[in-house]
Amino acid sequence: MPAIPAHLLGVGWCAVVPLAVVAVYLGLGTLAVLLIGEPVVATSVLGMLVAVLVGSVRIRRPRWLAHAPAPRPRSEIPRFGWTVLGCAALAFLAGQSLALWILVAAGSDGFDASNQTRRAAGALATLLLTLVAAPAGEEALFRGLIYPLLRRRVNILASTLVTAVVFGLLHGNAVQFASTLPLAVLLALVYERTRTLWPCVLLHLGFNLAAALVPAEALRALANPASTVLLSLAFAGCVRRLYRRVAGRTRRGAVHSAVGESAMP
Repeated sequence: MPAIPAHLLGVGWCAVVPLAVVAVYLGLGTLAVLLIGEPVVATSVLGMLVAVLVGSVRIRRPRWLAHAPAPRPRSEIPRFGWTVLGCAALAFLAGQSLALWILVAAGSDGFDASNQTRRAAGALATLLLTLVAAPAGEEALFRGLIYPLLRRRVNILASTLVTAVVFGLLHGNAVQFASTLPLAVLLALVYERTRTLWPCVLLHLGFNLAAALVPAEALRALANPASTVLLSLAFAGCVRRLYRRVAGRTRRGAVHSAVGESAMP
């Protein structure tokens, strides 16, 4: 029987891992909604549960989610904080520009329904979800679980793109997909560089806080194709610079794709 090509194994891995993890997550979410009744509260409880479970695995069984190359000692990691902050600002503006353009041009029933659900839950439950449960739970799920599992078989670029697309799709509508996609790309690169979740959680929290505090009217001027293209190109240039710095330390051949091999050193 002929061997399966390595690239096909990589494609299969990129499909199976997110589907399996998201299926379990959605199953638990459905159960949480049935038990609690309030979707926003149920999602908050689920987010904290995911953060605890994934955090426990990362602490107790770190090799399960490790991949090559091994992280550098903290003292040897060059600082890249200002680059990340610049990319984060551009990720927010580019995502909001595209999202508002979609909303103005085509509308989004899914986005409207999501806003209505949050308003019905009340301010306290919405703040708990937006500023605590979502940053912690989503980062644990995507950057803490899905991304490391993908990186055991495929490279940084593939892991980043797959994680970002699945992250955006899980939000359930085109407007939120557009607004969160740049953020997800940035967070994957930050995790690859640091191998810790707290910078990702803080960036995610800052993004959600900005989205909650900056009024839509202040961003309305960005809801046009020209602004979207310019901001997207600026973000792409910034994230390309960050990617080169992150990927530059990855040794050739560090990630194996053959059956039975892992990306462990």
